[in-house]
Amino acid sequence: MDRSISIRGARTHNLADISLEIPRERLTVVTGVSGSGKSSLVFDTVYAEGQRRYVQSLSTYARLFLERMERPDVDAISEIPPALALRQKNTIKNARSTVGTVTEISDYLRLLFATVGRTVCPQCGGEVSRDTVEGAGARILAAQGLYVMLAPFDAGSRSIPDAAGYLIQNGYHRLYANDAITETAEFAARAIAAEAQNGAAPPTNGTADNTTANNTMMVVVDRISISGGSENDTESERVREALEKAFYLGAGRARAVRVERDNGNTHSVGAIDFDRRFNCSRCAMAFAEPTTALFSSNSPIGACPECEGFGRTVELDLDKVIPNPNLSMRNGLVAPWRTPAYREMNEWMLKLARRRKIRTSAPFRELTDEERTWLLDGDEGPRGKWDEDKWPGVHGFFKWLEGRRYKTHVRILLAKYRRFVTCPSCGGAKLKAAALNVHVDGQSIADVGRLSIRDLVEWLDKIGRVPEVATRAAVVMRELRNRVGYLLEVGLGYLTVERQARTLSGGEAQRIHLASALGSVLVGTLYALDEPTVGLHAADARRLLAVLYSLRDFGNTVVVVEHDPAMIAGADHVVELGPGGGSEGGELTYSGPPAKANLESMASSPGRVLLMRALAKRRKFGKHDPAIRIVDAREHNLGDIDVTIPAGRMVCVTGVSGSGKSTLVEDVLYNNYLRRNGDTSAEPGECERIDGLELIGEMVHMGQELPTRSMRSNPATYLKIYDDIRKLFAASREARRLGVQARHFSFNVTGGRCEKCAGTGTVTIEMHFMADIEVKCDACDGRRFQSHILAIKLRNLSINQVLDLTVEDARAFFVHHKAIVKRLDALAAVGLGYIRLGQTTSTLSGGEAQRLKLARFLLADLEPAPAGEDGAHLPRMFILDEPTTGLSSTDIKRLIKVLNRLVTEGNTLVVIEHNLEFIANADYVIDLGPGGGDEGGKVVATGSPLDIAACEKSETGRELRRLFGLPDRGRQVRSALRAAEGV
Repeated sequence: MDRSISIRGARTHNLADISLEIPRERLTVVTGVSGSGKSSLVFDTVYAEGQRRYVQSLSTYARLFLERMERPDVDAISEIPPALALRQKNTIKNARSTVGTVTEISDYLRLLFATVGRTVCPQCGGEVSRDTVEGAGARILAAQGLYVMLAPFDAGSRSIPDAAGYLIQNGYHRLYANDAITETAEFAARAIAAEAQNGAAPPTNGTADNTTANNTMMVVVDRISISGGSENDTESERVREALEKAFYLGAGRARAVRVERDNGNTHSVGAIDFDRRFNCSRCAMAFAEPTTALFSSNSPIGACPECEGFGRTVELDLDKVIPNPNLSMRNGLVAPWRTPAYREMNEWMLKLARRRKIRTSAPFRELTDEERTWLLDGDEGPRGKWDEDKWPGVHGFFKWLEGRRYKTHVRILLAKYRRFVTCPSCGGAKLKAAALNVHVDGQSIADVGRLSIRDLVEWLDKIGRVPEVATRAAVVMRELRNRVGYLLEVGLGYLTVERQARTLSGGEAQRIHLASALGSVLVGTLYALDEPTVGLHAADARRLLAVLYSLRDFGNTVVVVEHDPAMIAGADHVVELGPGGGSEGGELTYSGPPAKANLESMASSPGRVLLMRALAKRRKFGKHDPAIRIVDAREHNLGDIDVTIPAGRMVCVTGVSGSGKSTLVEDVLYNNYLRRNGDTSAEPGECERIDGLELIGEMVHMGQELPTRSMRSNPATYLKIYDDIRKLFAASREARRLGVQARHFSFNVTGGRCEKCAGTGTVTIEMHFMADIEVKCDACDGRRFQSHILAIKLRNLSINQVLDLTVEDARAFFVHHKAIVKRLDALAAVGLGYIRLGQTTSTLSGGEAQRLKLARFLLADLEPAPAGEDGAHLPRMFILDEPTTGLSSTDIKRLIKVLNRLVTEGNTLVVIEHNLEFIANADYVIDLGPGGGDEGGKVVATGSPLDIAACEKSETGRELRRLFGLPDRGRQVRSALRAAEGV
């Protein structure tokens, strides 16, 4: 009998007292329109209860804090396993965290290099190794002859007679000098006589090759004749014993001199040097022995001392200090000296410049080299601490500021005019040279870290065929292959091992953690995932489904919140909530196998309808039409491409994950626009030029980052709805009687808010042994305000109850207040009718945060249109990053209407998107690829969605052909399109 998680009477948020069964060890997809209660069921009910039960297994001390966590509003949940949540948010802020550290690939690479890595001497190119008694003995026994076993004894601070006395005392009566054996006592006597006569001891080095230092005495440990006969065991034991003594006396060094007798005399015919220390056998340079800590940038043993393991150092950025080279000194050339705090520096500069006859009215670009040197480096010669007659220069000013870093405002100022550059010492490798000298298959660990996951798979296959690696590092190689393979399966083959984790998108971060979960091979666990297909091309989404199957086949229960049709069709079990969002949702509309599902939320437009709509919108883009043209873009993996973005249209930038979409749109287009408009903090992507930016009044980037980080920010405050609501409450009879004003209903002002939680409704408890947790404020019970404020009602609702209304409910509540309804309509138009007015913006998903920002631009009074020099309004360019995140097909149609409204007003929309229905409704598509990482960065196709569908090389085109119901061959596609146009 199959077991299942039984949920009875779930009422969390808008869930309408629902009961259902979620089968264990199966893949279950929970779907529904936005706001229908999917996250409330999966994360706030099922996962929260699993987490709460885990807490019960912790110590009593930990439970003192953690038991304050709220129990989900549910009657009963049974058969729930331990739960893990993989959310669609990247919460990593640490610059040291990388793809490799998150997935433990870096840990296993360090083990691999410490186990089978070969240290190469950078001076002579020789391999550094450590001699052992067994290995040294084998080399001696391999060649017959008479050997004199020597120990290089370093006299150190001792005099030669004292050193000789020490050797005699320990039983070493012979030395090897001048190619002959001499008595230690005789050698000491000669040394005393030489000191008395010349004031210096004779050289102790008696070797022909002169490789030993003058204060080293070659001590004879033994003389052994190697015959290779029946006495081999005795000879082997004697050689071993002699080597042990030589290594001990020689501090890890030993020498075997092979000698021959000739007419009663002996002479050397060869010598073998052995070193038990980790030194180069050719040039005797000492090296650190490979250990895992040596390859860690987080350890002082391995981290580069200059950049402390970050790979980057900070330096003064003159482009930020002097942002406009067309200005002169007199017109405020140096940016930090325009502020009142440092205006005296500008006056001092002008005063001394006149004395030195430096031109102060000439633009910086026209200054001579001598004048620029004076401005930047100051007067030559020594200067006092503050010499008014000696100009310190721009660099001297910032050096002076460095001594005042203990002041907060100085640190902020320094950060404003600095930039990160690759560390000159390690070249961005983050490690000491000792770590970079260790190679596996000719690659250092830094070289391997720069490989993409796709290339790393090939490298592991290559070294796996080496016998030494296969035997000595079999377990490490197995773990590496597993983890790298999982990353490849979740569509992240384009990422490099050393890619900073904080630069990943929310979808990439979730899939990284999914790959880590697969690598950990947990069993009997509940995994809750939030739209893992976000950021994935339709071609990659199918591969992700196979990964979830693997997770399920380990014996885990996988519950996914998802809208993707392919993911729903591939599930073992489907749960749909609805029928609407907010107060109209929260009901169980379907629970069962996907084959029998007829899901209202997935009622997308038929392919034929989308095809006819694309044909109707199709219009050719001419060379003379207004456009923004990017010439020779070459940032990251972009391959010197030229891209044209038609003005006044909705343009979709598509391609597989890692093809260069974000690099083109955000790094090249947006950051160059910011730098052109004086934002010195922007780091523009490399390109030859961008033409046509004068057509745009303002470029607005709407990424998936939160609009504000304040815990008191919410949709009502962000869209200025709350100002009007506070005025309505302050105008009520009870408020006037109590003397309560509009400011008392603010979260930011004392007097009305709860002072314990400062108006947030929650307090944060610092947990030193795990992540900090937020619990409901026990002073106000999470209602944010003091009791006398909550007693004031507006049509029987307190201020807290109004903030708990969803946008749709608030539209009905404030129906007679047009100013409020106008702003609420903007939220509903972008598909946010289900969120609550007082919901903290930090809890919004990336897609919700993006649409909240979009709603602001639908309100002209909040974001007035930019104007040109003649006063005429100029259009905007909006940059959006996957705005369909978290939206069902019904919501996507509504969003497209809003975006078309912006286009009708003359604005240009550049949208990075994977959703095929959205792409089919675009005016123009730029498809990058054909692959990700090094295989991407090229323009595969441009034109209307139908032009992309007709391109056989395009992955997006293949998926669009399936959507439109077109044939899969190029010629047949064009014939089908001509036939459709004739209908």
